[in-house]
Amino acid sequence: MAQISVNNLTFAYEGSFDTVFENVSFSVDTNWKLGFIGRNGKGKTTFLHLLLGKYRYEGSISGAAKFDYFPYGISEIQKQMPVAEFMEEIKPGCELWRVVCELEQLSESAEILYRPYEMLSPGERTKALLAILFSQENEFLLIDEPTNHLDKAARECVKNYLRSKKGFILVSHDRELLDACTDHCLVLNRCSIEVQNGNFSTWWENKQRKDKFAMAENEKHRKEIQRLHHAAERVSKWADKSERSKIGFDPNKEPDRCAGTRSYIGAKTKKMQSRVKQMEKRLEREIEEKEGLLQDIEETIDLKLVGLDHHKKVLIYARDYSLQYEGADKPLFEGVSFEIKAGDRVVLSGKNGCGKTTLIKKLLHKCNADVPAAAISEKGTCEAASGLVVSYVGQETTGLNGSIENYCKKHGLDKSLFCTILRQLDFERDQFLKNIENYSEGQKKKVLLATSLLTPAHLYIWDEPLNYIDVFSRLQLEKLILQYQPTMLLVEHDGVFCEKVATVTIQL
Repeated sequence: MAQISVNNLTFAYEGSFDTVFENVSFSVDTNWKLGFIGRNGKGKTTFLHLLLGKYRYEGSISGAAKFDYFPYGISEIQKQMPVAEFMEEIKPGCELWRVVCELEQLSESAEILYRPYEMLSPGERTKALLAILFSQENEFLLIDEPTNHLDKAARECVKNYLRSKKGFILVSHDRELLDACTDHCLVLNRCSIEVQNGNFSTWWENKQRKDKFAMAENEKHRKEIQRLHHAAERVSKWADKSERSKIGFDPNKEPDRCAGTRSYIGAKTKKMQSRVKQMEKRLEREIEEKEGLLQDIEETIDLKLVGLDHHKKVLIYARDYSLQYEGADKPLFEGVSFEIKAGDRVVLSGKNGCGKTTLIKKLLHKCNADVPAAAISEKGTCEAASGLVVSYVGQETTGLNGSIENYCKKHGLDKSLFCTILRQLDFERDQFLKNIENYSEGQKKKVLLATSLLTPAHLYIWDEPLNYIDVFSRLQLEKLILQYQPTMLLVEHDGVFCEKVATVTIQL
């Protein structure tokens, strides 16, 4: 058990407009199961790379821990090789028997180590790399979003595996995973960093309680500041009026006043002015106490979506439908029947590789002939209503590049509306000056989601829309879908999200 101490850490990317960390200090224990929570673009992955010594920074990070990072960078050459042949290249000193033992804990056969990496499913790849990661002792492991692209069964397996481990930082936006596998939280707030005991739910309850108290205190200070302003103005006016009455008076109007009254009025005025100064000092104290109360509150702004109404009630219809790649031994799935009606929010469920994304691409081609068709044969019936307009968000963010302005021109979007949605999804204004390829993966995904929200459609098809998306934005999207109830076809493995928004589940 050892401590990792971070003192006055300051870091900014070269040529960047904003500072990622500024005079940050905290400490964590290498025996903890640490959940790392924060908005997209706040610097979670950057901090892990700082621990690995990849970037130069100001301040200090001290501790005797040895670090290793997931996911490993797998080269194109390694992708064509079996994992057993290159695992020592990515983790020097890695022993095969230890990796096999870790795979047993992951309920996975050692056979996957002898197949080419590119032939493994996303779940098998994750399990193989996690087994390599945990194959040595006395390391503090940095695990960056291990469940992206994993189906429900693989997520459950990874969750149970990490639950049995300790000595790691886990970056994830999966609420179930963070609750099951962590006992401390490292939180990147808007203007501060905090370390808390407990899992995600414990932190979330504390945060809501803390935010509620801060807002109540803020309102109390606001009212007190307003009251002091009025009182100071009133007393100041009295003092000015009293000061002006010191010299000169009308004996007929003020028969009881004499020249000696002047010193009395002067003393009275001085007392009033002193009272004004005291009020101003109190005012400054109140303003100072009010400042910072709301700096870490996460206020999510309600998103909007304007869908289109179709004249048909059933938008997608399938009966005994099957898809099979040319030359494959067996179909991806067969005998599937379903309907997508107006107002349905359909979740497409199934294991990795069962054909969810392939089915979506086939549906996109049926709705829009301009979308290229995959080399795949179909059996049974699958029809889309004529004139169906679809708004699509895919899994991948590759290919996103250039400025926001050029992106909007390319996709026919109103730049001001597009930037407004990104602001609502917690983009800082200086992010708009960057090229999209320099965004974090979560920010890139928000670019795709904002594009979809700005596209009026009869049907919204989102393929794993929440990969890399932070918890607060997930809550925004949940609220949006429940409020506007668009017709949707979703592939998503976040169990909490699906449970809240789905009206129909199709199991492949």
